Amino acid sequence: MSTGVIIALIVIVAAVLVVAAVLALRARGPQHGGSLKRRFGPEYDRAVARHDGDTKAAERELADRVERHGSLRERQLEPAERERFEARWTAAQERFVDSPREAVGEADRLLAELAAARGFPDGGQYEEQLAALSVHHAHHVDGYRRVHRVTHARVDGAQDAGAGTEEMREAVVAARALFEDLVHPARHHDGGRHRAGTDGDGAAPATRAHHSWSFSKSRPKES
Repeated sequence: MSTGVIIALIVIVAAVLVVAAVLALRARGPQHGGSLKRRFGPEYDRAVARHDGDTKAAERELADRVERHGSLRERQLEPAERERFEARWTAAQERFVDSPREAVGEADRLLAELAAARGFPDGGQYEEQLAALSVHHAHHVDGYRRVHRVTHARVDGAQDAGAGTEEMREAVVAARALFEDLVHPARHHDGGRHRAGTDGDGAAPATRAHHSWSFSKSRPKES
C-alpha cells in the first residue's frame, strides 16, 4: 500500500471521527439542558433571566457550577453542633420582634457558618458558597440570597422602615427552608416518613416547631 493511500485513509478516518463527535454533541445538547433544568429548578430560570433569556449562556454557567462543586460531599453535623445552630436560630427568631435588622444579620451569618460546617466554601467567599449551595440545594438557596441581600442593603429614611421590615420578614421566612435542609437533611430526603413520630435525626416534632420562624409574639391575642 502506497504512502498516499495510507495518508488518504488517515484523513478519511479523522474526518469520520470529527463528524461523529459533532453529531454526538448535538444529540447531547438538549438532553444536557433538560438535565440542568431538572437539577436546578428555579435557579435555572434565574440564570436564564440573568443572561437576558440566553439559555446557552445560562447553561454554560450552571454546567460550570456543577463542574466546580458537583463532587462536593457534605459533612454530617455532630449532635452538639446541630444543637448550637438550632439555639442560635431560635435566638434570632426571638430577636426579630424587637430588632429585625439584627436578627436578619444573624440569620445571614448563621447560614454562612452552617454551610461552611457542612463542607461548603467558607462564608467569606459568599458568591462561591452560594454557587456551591445552588448545586446541592437549588430549591432552597434563594432564601439565603434574599437574606444576604437584605442584610447588606441600606434603608433610606424612616418612611421605608415598614417596607424594610416586611422585606426582612419575607427573607428570613424564605431562608428557613435552607436552614432546615442543612441542619436536618434527613427531613428532606425521607419522604415524610417521620411526621407522626420522631424526625430523621431522632428529634421530636415539637423541636422542629420550636425553631421555626414565627413572628406571632408581637401580635395581641385574638378573642
